[in-house]
Amino acid sequence: MNLEPTTEDIAAGSPSNNGGATVKNNFPEQERLKEVGADGLKKWSIEKSEELYRIKGWGEPYFSINAAGHVTVSPQGDRGGSLDLYELVEALRQRNLGLPLLIRFSDILEDRIERLNACFAKAIARYSYRGVYRGVFPVKCNQQRHLIEDIVRFGQPYQFGLEAGSKPELMIALATLKTPGAPIICNGYKDKEYIETAMLAAKLGQRPIIVLEQIEEVNMAIQVSKELGIKPVLGVRAKLKSKGMGQWGNSTGDRAKFGLTIPEIIQAVDLFAASDMLESLQLLHFHIGSQISSIGVIKDAIREASQIYVELAKLGANMNYLDVGGGLAVDYDGSKTNFHASKNYNMQNYANDIVAEVKEACQEVDIPVPTLISESGRAIASHQSVLIFNILASSGVSTEIPEIGNEKQHLILRNLYDTYESIKTDNYQETYHDAIQFKEEAISLFNFGYLSLRERAKAEQLFWACCNKIAAITRQQEYVPDDLEDLDKIMASIYYVNLSVFQSAPDSWAISQLFPIMPIHRLNEEPIQRGTLADLTCDSDGKIDRFIDLLDVKKVLELHPLEPGKPYYLGMFLNGAYQEIMGNLHNLFGDTNAVHIKLSPNGYEIEHVVKGDTMTEVLGYVQYDSEDLVESIRQQTEQALKQERITLDESQHLLQNYERSLQGYTYLFP
Repeated sequence: MNLEPTTEDIAAGSPSNNGGATVKNNFPEQERLKEVGADGLKKWSIEKSEELYRIKGWGEPYFSINAAGHVTVSPQGDRGGSLDLYELVEALRQRNLGLPLLIRFSDILEDRIERLNACFAKAIARYSYRGVYRGVFPVKCNQQRHLIEDIVRFGQPYQFGLEAGSKPELMIALATLKTPGAPIICNGYKDKEYIETAMLAAKLGQRPIIVLEQIEEVNMAIQVSKELGIKPVLGVRAKLKSKGMGQWGNSTGDRAKFGLTIPEIIQAVDLFAASDMLESLQLLHFHIGSQISSIGVIKDAIREASQIYVELAKLGANMNYLDVGGGLAVDYDGSKTNFHASKNYNMQNYANDIVAEVKEACQEVDIPVPTLISESGRAIASHQSVLIFNILASSGVSTEIPEIGNEKQHLILRNLYDTYESIKTDNYQETYHDAIQFKEEAISLFNFGYLSLRERAKAEQLFWACCNKIAAITRQQEYVPDDLEDLDKIMASIYYVNLSVFQSAPDSWAISQLFPIMPIHRLNEEPIQRGTLADLTCDSDGKIDRFIDLLDVKKVLELHPLEPGKPYYLGMFLNGAYQEIMGNLHNLFGDTNAVHIKLSPNGYEIEHVVKGDTMTEVLGYVQYDSEDLVESIRQQTEQALKQERITLDESQHLLQNYERSLQGYTYLFP
């Protein structure tokens, strides 16, 4: 399918339904009534939610909000229909799929592959590049079988390949990729068996390219080639001087973990020449890090790598491929800047700069241009999965005003109450410091026995009431004084989420990665609460208190008050790369339930259901046998029965709960 890059890739936005024409408002009073309530105040709208959660910035063309205030998913981008995410979650729950739930949209995966190839095709045509593009997906980004099989299937029209960074990933790539001509890039540390397997796979019709990253690997490849009598396709990975930025800025340079320095590359060329294997050296590879937010960094790296490539060709190497590695970023916060959670370029810019720079370098020395390869894993896989989780409960400071009705109340309470009453827009900073002083005095009085516990409780209630009133004022101000910047976080409620950060968003915990998080419903209501998220683990780091924002990072997330008896669902978006495989079993919370959804003429179909870990399975990971555990509990109940510490009904109830729990999901059923 010939997919022209659109929206994120070329334009700033998508065309409107009216073809871009301006429609005049012939009913201004009706429009005013839509915006303004009976009290004369502006009503909340889905447009305000779009702006608040920045969904147009990071979500187009896949995610938006409908008139019902629900997040919608358009898995085929601007070329197909959409699904109501809230309704989809409710339907999946009726199929007994508990939350948290990872929903993978295979159509998004297909669209990302088509979009990347379309961008390179357009760049190749624009610059009259006499070569081709052959992308590969790094298996390390997400090794899940159904996802890898989808990538291979969707990539067939483009001879899209796979990249293996370890021996187990090589096993996956060799068995899964059967597309004629699609490359298998063999990266990572290698032993003799790894190199032998890759070379022999060429006899099956595969196209493995072994990238050598240490001089020891060069010698090993020469030895194995002679032993097997196979002339392999080999490459070298260069340590560029051009450096990345952000979390992965040290992926290159002299002290980088992988790659050969320039003197080592020359040494490798001499070794190949001495062994009559210079014709096997066909690829140059480099990698300057994941999530490269600035196009300038990419340009510098491509310029340096292009010169190394042409110099290798001039030295007699049979150069045919240039692998630009990964780094194509994802705009997690929608700001379109060089902030580490964003990017200041689009996919088309990326393709254009690579194609133009490589062509210019080769043209100057009159050598054929190479086949271009990129390892864009994050940009392909991030958008395709959404993690849905529910809120179990919330807690916050009480802002109710206690009764302060007469002069018998302690002076400190009267002072705090007077402070509350005096708070205005022209003195809120002063009264904030007054409230802090009176609260500290109240605690001191309590510690010396001059204030009762009940009086201290009233003092704290009055203090929080003051903070709440001041916070309401600061939210209306364009400028907030430095000493009040953290007031929203101080006042924030804690929303307890049915989730393990360590299992489902490990990068959020480990490297402060930002992911878009927002409610998937009630978006036509104003989110009047400010909150942070606390997960199920017994760990103080099991929280999310950094959220995307236009200018910087928010310390709180705007949320709705919980409604008794009604679920409240949040979605974490753009987390389809790395998070699943890097998740750990902290507190023995296992893999989540996962479903694969595909659009169909009648709505959608569920392609696969991958059940999350049961308690028996996660206990098995740490060498516990569930039958032994049940037997231990049974013996304890028998002993308790003999000593008449438990009734027979109670013992059976306990055993049934214990056995049922072992077979159940590791997360909670609210």
